[in-house]
Amino acid sequence: MRRKPSQKTLLIPAMLDAHFPLLKYAFYSGKYYPVVMDASKDIVHYGLKYVHNDLCYPGILIVGQILETLNSGKYDVNQTVILEPQAGDACRGSNYIPMIRKALDQAGFAQVPIISLNVTGVERKHRLPITYAMLKKAVAGAFYGDMLMILKNQVLPYEKCTGQTEELYQQWMTKLSKDIEKGMHLSFREMKRKYCDIAQSFAKIPRVDRTIPKIGIIGELYIKYCHLGNWDLEAYLQSQDCEYSINGMTWYALYYVDTHLLSEGGVVREDIMGRFCKLVYHKFLDLQQTMVAAIKEEGLYCMDAYDVFKQKADGYVTYQCSIGDGWLIGAEFVNHVQNGYNRIICGQPFGCLPSHVCGRGLYPALRRSFPDAQYISVDYDASGTDALVKSRIRMLLAFSEGEK
Repeated sequence: MRRKPSQKTLLIPAMLDAHFPLLKYAFYSGKYYPVVMDASKDIVHYGLKYVHNDLCYPGILIVGQILETLNSGKYDVNQTVILEPQAGDACRGSNYIPMIRKALDQAGFAQVPIISLNVTGVERKHRLPITYAMLKKAVAGAFYGDMLMILKNQVLPYEKCTGQTEELYQQWMTKLSKDIEKGMHLSFREMKRKYCDIAQSFAKIPRVDRTIPKIGIIGELYIKYCHLGNWDLEAYLQSQDCEYSINGMTWYALYYVDTHLLSEGGVVREDIMGRFCKLVYHKFLDLQQTMVAAIKEEGLYCMDAYDVFKQKADGYVTYQCSIGDGWLIGAEFVNHVQNGYNRIICGQPFGCLPSHVCGRGLYPALRRSFPDAQYISVDYDASGTDALVKSRIRMLLAFSEGEK
């Protein structure tokens, strides 16, 4: 991705470890050169310096990462723009723009603009226009990111030759990055063909047959997908010789279209926008169904496509609970357990009320419905300690080891 003199740096807070290396190309244009921020050292310090400590933990990390990056001197702050994704519902993430603006002004970066990425009309004067080319690249980045993440996580613990899975993963990331950057081979037909190639390549990696703990990871979006939010949870589980499964981002995308865009106040929309969202839903679902089928065809694991996934959770979750990650958290719990991942790590950020109500509020009832499943609920907080979090995870792993 070449930078042009006319381009401004578009700084994107880290959020989706497996997806942003591909998704960032959707924002590459004659105006913007996208950069996913990697600052991590002092972000909690910077965050707590400029926002209140009762803010949700992802908000503290995002503010802190932005300020540490701007203070690093790597970028010309007069040619830099901040991009912040927003859900647009009762999640506090819908209020991040004014919060970040206040922090930037106080820290001496009043000249740095903030633009919002959302499809619900919040922060209209700051919203980044979404073009067809951008959407096309974003869809490819999201689905390919899902597929590579799902396949890597289940093949890596069993590989015979250490490093082979990571090497294949990086090969595909390089190849797909070039396609997305150039906008080539991104039709649904070509993506579906690529699904088969990707699944077959991972299935060919020689693996050993052994029994290790199988862990399902669920929870709030930022905590589930970002190493900053979950304190390098994946690396820790790898060091403990576990197989872990994280459901894909496209399930959240379909959940969001289903619960936020196709209805208003529980009533299905029948206007032009509603019909358009319905078309998007079915196109995305078709693409996801093909991805799931390609993975399962090679004898590898993937949760069912969104329609079946949602149906399997029927009776266990309340579909009216759709704020933030909403009933999706409980549905992932149900699907993980039904698919053999009987040990669940439920990650919540401090201060995320939707996650605590819609997520933690369901765990006791789900535990009664699935008595053979074990779970731990982990709160990630700026005042928490790594030792406390790991001790809770070790309790879950010790239980698994006792069952072998």
